[in-house]
Amino acid sequence: MKRYEALADDIARSIRNGLLKPGERLPSVRQSSASRKLSPATIFQAYYRLEAQGLVESRARSGYYVTRAAAALPPEPETPSRPDGESREVDVSELVFEILQSAMTRDVVPLGSAFMSPTLFPLDRIGRAMATAAQHLDPWSTVDDLTPGNAALRRQIALRYLIDGMDVGADEIVITNGALEALNLCITAVTQPGDAVLVESPCFYATLQSLERNGLRAIEVPTHPRDGIDLDALEAAIARHAPRACWLMPTFQNPLGSTMPEERKRALVDLLARHRIPLVEDDVYAELHFAGKRALPAKAFDREGWVMHCSSFSKSLAPGYRIGWVAAGPRAQEIARRKLTTTLNTNVPAQIAIARYLERGGFDRHLRRLRTTLAGQQARYLEVIAQAFPQGTRVTRPAGGYFLWLELPEGADALHLQQRASRMGISIAPGPMFSASRGFGSCLRLNCGHPLDARIGTALQELGKLAGTSPL
Repeated sequence: MKRYEALADDIARSIRNGLLKPGERLPSVRQSSASRKLSPATIFQAYYRLEAQGLVESRARSGYYVTRAAAALPPEPETPSRPDGESREVDVSELVFEILQSAMTRDVVPLGSAFMSPTLFPLDRIGRAMATAAQHLDPWSTVDDLTPGNAALRRQIALRYLIDGMDVGADEIVITNGALEALNLCITAVTQPGDAVLVESPCFYATLQSLERNGLRAIEVPTHPRDGIDLDALEAAIARHAPRACWLMPTFQNPLGSTMPEERKRALVDLLARHRIPLVEDDVYAELHFAGKRALPAKAFDREGWVMHCSSFSKSLAPGYRIGWVAAGPRAQEIARRKLTTTLNTNVPAQIAIARYLERGGFDRHLRRLRTTLAGQQARYLEVIAQAFPQGTRVTRPAGGYFLWLELPEGADALHLQQRASRMGISIAPGPMFSASRGFGSCLRLNCGHPLDARIGTALQELGKLAGTSPL
């Protein structure tokens, strides 16, 4: 754990145990720097982290104060998951389709959705860039760089890696139809049907669906709701099962929101490299951090080409455009060949439009606004959950992204809760859809990526009442 994280956790504990009261002013950065013998930058990072968690607020020319609602927030989950460690076939698609189908309408309150509000994106600007790209399309651009993708877009993505200190060449990047295609291309490139793949527990249901579709077995590894996958358990699973690949989301993991500290990401990459196990890294939420700079991906610590880094613009800029990519390193040519035999190409005008938008420098301004909005929304959702949900509920406080993971009191049935909520026009994502073993029966994931208007506020209140009643 980094120094600013340890300091933030220490202050958070003081707030929750009542030592620091709502409305109370925190020591100034200068005072904290002197008393704790830490740099001002470290103090600022800690305060930014607490602000992102909704525990403190900044007041102009006055300093940082404990928020009024901070002391009343539910506690965070503190223990890692405990899967049985078996290698098993995956059979979740029917459950996932059944749950998602009930929520695929605008009339349903989207607390179970995987997507944030489309109103938060600069779709008008992207649309104008798209129109220009289509009107002035060079006919040869439809065949140039056909499978790896538009050269200008790959260059812009490579430049963003360079800003983070990563040497990723444009020729290592393959543009895909969203991150999901990139992830699927990667996992099929390094496995055969029947192979075992290491995954987090819980993990994103689309990961499990991909393993199911490709005839792969899942090994669920204990995962901490704040710090990510347990490396000791991961090493034990490697020794026991000899897996052929590892598929993880180390930053703002879906559904937990957990982020592995950088030193643990480095240790993860070293561990997998020693055992010659490729890592498929899903990193679609990394741009949505609330404070400080973007967390480095596991790819940043890859020196031998074992990490295939997948991301997209769908979660940060252009939902629906389906522009993703993989930085595949030495496997880039193999990934491009696999794409050649499946989808062949990705929408050319959309690639050109996003490349032009990136070239003009608007992306980072948009991201700053989006991050501030999402941090504020998370804080407001937490306040309502604290008031509406039953005693004993635990809720994560991710430092980015737009998901909250709730552990309901003992005896709660998330699948039953989902069915009752669905009849009321409220969608939720129950815990069992994130587990090959159908675990997490008393857990659920909530989407806080939509502005908390009266409709959503009422839905949260009703959901809290349902969660406080016994299953029928």
